[in-house]
Amino acid sequence: MADPRFYDNRGPFLLGEVAAKIGAAVSDGLDATLRLDDVASLSGAIASHLGFFIGDKLTPAFAQTTAGVILVSPIALTKLTPPAGTVLVAVSSVQHAFAVVAEMFYPDCHRIAGPFNRGVDKTAKIEEGVLLGANVVVGPGAEIGAGTHIGPNVVVGRGVAIGRGCEIAGNSVIACAYIGDGVTVLPGAQIGQPGFGFATGPAGHTKIPQLGRVIVQDRVEIGAAVTIDRGALGDTVIGEGTKIDNLVQIGHNTHLGRHCIVCGMAGISGSCEIGDFVVLAGQVGVSDHAKIGSGARLGGKSGVIMGQEVEPGRDYGGIPAKPVREWLREIAAVNALAKKPKRGGE
Repeated sequence: MADPRFYDNRGPFLLGEVAAKIGAAVSDGLDATLRLDDVASLSGAIASHLGFFIGDKLTPAFAQTTAGVILVSPIALTKLTPPAGTVLVAVSSVQHAFAVVAEMFYPDCHRIAGPFNRGVDKTAKIEEGVLLGANVVVGPGAEIGAGTHIGPNVVVGRGVAIGRGCEIAGNSVIACAYIGDGVTVLPGAQIGQPGFGFATGPAGHTKIPQLGRVIVQDRVEIGAAVTIDRGALGDTVIGEGTKIDNLVQIGHNTHLGRHCIVCGMAGISGSCEIGDFVVLAGQVGVSDHAKIGSGARLGGKSGVIMGQEVEPGRDYGGIPAKPVREWLREIAAVNALAKKPKRGGE
């Protein structure tokens, strides 16, 4: 479910209302008057929530959810048995249906131009010793901890909480985020902007609402022009003590562990799980849903492909990323083949 500090819920809605909006049928035996209070991820849902499941194979999140209603594909409806107390409703496209239902509950979810106040909103909470540079905007309900310094032209969005002793440099924008103590943000960083999610169909690309948050733990450093996208329903998390170089992109719902090093121009896609003390060298690319074990190190320009699992404590290189010795042997073998004389002396 979305954090009320950042989003206004226009629910509840009845199951029949939701079904009519997305063109789904409420089959016999289902209660069209079932009250739905919110949308939520399967892991965070309760009986009054509507969840979404993409795929047709049983997963732990699906098996353990307590969601009251789950939108699924027609194939999943025939193959999966829902947990006790959960109702399945089939839709032709789960992603498109999610976009429609999320906008029902949160019609302002695509608005990114706020806050619209000038200066510090009267409902914001500013502790002692905070220094605000020229043209700083602090939105409604935002909180800034003691001793934090905010540079010129910074925008702190509605409900954002920034801890104590932080340094937030000029021209940064922070939205839908909780920032820990002792965090350093260099100029131009963009934290908590919408994740890059679209449902594609014959009519084009439909923007999927991004209703999650960014959680930045204590003593993190975020480089200049870094972008950290908020989650779709869950959180994007940056672990304690992690250091992020300039021009890094971190996608929505990714969890980056403690004390990691992410070097310049690296890119991490959405829904990745990265352990503690991981090192990503310059221009490393990590595709979506990848997992990188704690202590792993990836050499410059290497790439982790979608869904790949990188073992903890090992050095990797190449595309797709392989243990360094294996990668170097492959390069040597290719070089040897290239130098091998052709038949007939050509």
